[in-house]
Order: sequence, then structure tokens, then C-alpha cells
Amino acid sequence: MRPSRLSQRREPRHRANRLFRLTSPAMPQKRPNILMIMADDHAASAISAYGSILAEVFRTPHLDRLAAGGVRVDRCFCTNAICTPSRASILTGLHGHACGVRTLSDALDADADTFPRRLRAAGYQTGLYGKWHVHCPPAGFDDYRVLPGQGVYFNPHFLGPGDDWASSYHAHHSEGGTRHRGYVTDLVTDFTVEALRNRDRDRPFLFCCHHKAPHDDFEYHPRHEHLFDGVDVPEPDNLWEDHARRAPCTRHHGTSVSDRNPVRNAILRMSDPAYPTGPLDVRGLDADGRTRAAYQKYLKDYLRCCAAIDEGVGRLLDTLEEEGLAEDTLVLYTSDQGMFLGEHDYIDKRWIYDEAMRMPLIARLPGEIPAGGTNGDMISNVDFAPTLLDYAGLAAPDAMQGRSFRANLAGDAAEDWPKGVYYRYWMHMAHHHNPAHYGLRTRDHKLIHFYGLPLDATDALPGSTPPGWEYYDLRSDPAENVNRIDDPACAAVIAGLKKQLLALKEELGDADDRYPEMAALPTALTAGSA
Repeated sequence: MRPSRLSQRREPRHRANRLFRLTSPAMPQKRPNILMIMADDHAASAISAYGSILAEVFRTPHLDRLAAGGVRVDRCFCTNAICTPSRASILTGLHGHACGVRTLSDALDADADTFPRRLRAAGYQTGLYGKWHVHCPPAGFDDYRVLPGQGVYFNPHFLGPGDDWASSYHAHHSEGGTRHRGYVTDLVTDFTVEALRNRDRDRPFLFCCHHKAPHDDFEYHPRHEHLFDGVDVPEPDNLWEDHARRAPCTRHHGTSVSDRNPVRNAILRMSDPAYPTGPLDVRGLDADGRTRAAYQKYLKDYLRCCAAIDEGVGRLLDTLEEEGLAEDTLVLYTSDQGMFLGEHDYIDKRWIYDEAMRMPLIARLPGEIPAGGTNGDMISNVDFAPTLLDYAGLAAPDAMQGRSFRANLAGDAAEDWPKGVYYRYWMHMAHHHNPAHYGLRTRDHKLIHFYGLPLDATDALPGSTPPGWEYYDLRSDPAENVNRIDDPACAAVIAGLKKQLLALKEELGDADDRYPEMAALPTALTAGSA
């Protein structure tokens, strides 16, 4: 039996889903096709259907069209906001420590039990196009064309069945496979459109359209060069957060927009004469002026990349309609994680804060998912695999730690649906200066332990950073601006959350018993401290 993830009570797995399948007269009688569109680092705030301040200057009409025909999920979270671990969790239904993929360098086991393998074995035609990034050759796919490593934006190489994987995959600029001229977002869409048009008409399909964009550096197509001429992108209020007020465990860390972090910041990176979209010119500007200039360039380049994705979504939706597939195809749009777009003076992801942890999720299946709705249930990336198996009429293996959210999308969540999501970031201080941490996100609260140790994680840097705790009351502070860990008025809530977090770590098999250095921390989470 899989863990409860803070369920209030246990009921038989899939009980609500079985009831829904028996009682919903509008549900398609045959197994639906599945089109899974996944971006890389696409923040929900960069989709106008989510209604952020960016919608004032940037619209995503095709993603909005998808949301209008289906459901927008507002509380979907990843369990580790970094590409490879999140993708592995999506494929396997397991947290990183359970599937063996905790960091960017960890490879998914070539024999891992994934939802594409099971769908293919159950008769689905399967195809994968775009970014893969879990290092092992794709398994469970009849056809694939994937980028080596991170891939490149222009004239990229793609690897397919029969290509030399071992010597070609790990270099982003690999010359292996086949080179395709064009822009990567358009090419990945082209491959998926081709698969839809040339599908096996006797089988349902699972086609995965996995974009590289909008991963940094944000190399946009020239057609979007003038998208923001004469436009200033609105700034989040906490772009100007004073990090001196932060606790020592996070005060000096994280890549900044401003030059707050002298080693890793957007001004430094984008001022490089070789920067792909042209260098940022901050000569003669004061500190605030440099920050504003960096923010504007960072956001505009990023959103230009998102514009190409939205156009691709439109082409895919049009193709489904032209091929007569729109009514019996489940369309999922998501991202492997979110992205900081200047909030808290941060860029990149990795942190447990919502900007990085939150994944956009839009789903459409006419006749089952009500059109134009929203969903506020706590959903995570480990829930994707059991959900897609459920749509294919397959039971999830007991080893999977996630649960199907099929009924949730239809507005019929199980009474014992999980109330919280467990998160852990292992790559201590690597790349973007984020200390190792874990935590718990519920609907109303977030509790975080920054333990600041590399442990045995690949990629993690040696040395420690100050340990500490943070607590945010998301009801009064949804932007996570005020750490109330030392507020006496919150002591009882924090104590309860620590107990829940400790129990959840034990349920998921991530209790840290093998790390004596964790127990030695003055901030250690133990039965006594909770």
C-alpha cells in the first residue's frame, strides 16, 4: 500500500475513481489517446490563464484555449525543482530517493518501471519528441527523437532508435544523431504533429511533446524579437526584497537578479559579450537601474521563448481537431518545475518556494473533464504516472508513491486525498548556490528545514551552510515574504507540521537514519524536536 501523504484516513486505492467510472454517463467508453506536452522551467505565472501580473503584457491564447476547454490546476507541485529528478519522478511515480534520481547527474535505471513502458505493453502506440534528460536511452517508446543532454535552441541534433547513445547523449552540442535545421520548439512541435498525422489508427496513442524551452539561456526565435517593443514588464513587489532580513540559512544564497550575490547573478551573466541574445548594457546605471535592466531583459527573453511554446500548443490543438481526435484525446500541459522570474530577487528554480515548486497543469478531455474549471487539490509530480495509467485502464503498481488524480480533474476527489506534498533538494550549493533542504507544503502552510549538508548526493558541493528552519503561513502570506518560524503565535502550528513532516519522511522511506551528521545538527528533526 502506497504512503498516505498526509491523508486524513485511508480507503481502498482508486475507490473514488472506480465509482466515477461506473457513474459518469459522459465518460468515453474506449481508452483515450494521450498527448502530454511538457515544457522545461515554464512558470505558471507565465501562462495568462493563471492570471499573474505578467498577463498585463503577455498572453498565451492557445494555452488559455486549452484551459477554457478543460481544467486549470492551481496546486500542482514538484518534489524536487530540478530537471532530471522531476522528470524521473513523473515517469516512475516515485520520489527521487526512491527511484535513485536525486540530482542532475543521477541516471534513471534503464530498466525502471515507467508509465510509457506499461502503456506500450497495454497496446498504446508511444512516441517521445524533444527533451528527455534522464540519461538512460528512452524505453517504452515505439519511436523517439530526443535532444542530447540539454540540447540547443537552433539547428539541434536529435537522437533516435539505433543511434549511438553512449557517445552522443551527454554533450549538449553533440554531433550524434540527425541534425535538423530550424528552431527547437518548432521542430519538437513538427515531430509531434507528424506523429499525430501518421499514427496507427488501430491503437490509442501516448505522444509526449517535451520542449527544451524556456530553459536558460533564453534563445528566442527572431520572429519574437519585437514582441515587447515599448513595453515594460511589471515587476513583482518582492524583487526588491531585503535579504539582510532573512535567516542565516538562506540570507546569502541563491542566484540573484541584482548583484546581491556577487558570484551568481543575472547582471553578471547577461553582461557577457558572448551572451546568446546579446549582452546587457548596464554602463552608467546605479544599483537599482542595473537590477531593473537585468529584470527586463531576463523576463522579455524568457517570455519570447514561451510565446513559441504557446504557438506550438495551438498547432497541436488544431491538428487534433483536423484529425478528428479532439474529443477522445486527453491533453495534458505541464512543466517539469516552475521558475523564479525575479520574485525574492531570485532567478532559476531549486528552492522549495512556490515559484519553483509549483508546476502549471492544464488538462482537457471532453466528456469527462468539465470545461473551464479550476482545481485546488494538492497534486504532485509523483501522481502523474498513476494518473496516466488510470486513464489507460491500468492499475498502478503498489511500489508507486503517487496516486491517480483522474477523479480530481473531473471534480470528484477521494475523501482521503493527500493534504500535503513532500519536497527535497539534494544538490547542496551546486550551480546556483542553493543549500540542501527538505520540507512540507500543505494548502495553508509551508515548513522548511535547511540542513545545509552535501551528504552523499552527486553534484553537491563539499562544506556546510548554516542550518535553520522557515515557516510561512500561506493564508496571510501567499508570496512567502515573512518567515514566522520564531513567532510564538505560530508555535503550535509549527510543532504540528514538524510531526507531520517527520511521519511523512518515514512513510516515504527518506528518514535520514543513514546520515549521523543530520542527527547531530542543532536543528535536527527528531521525535523529540517534533
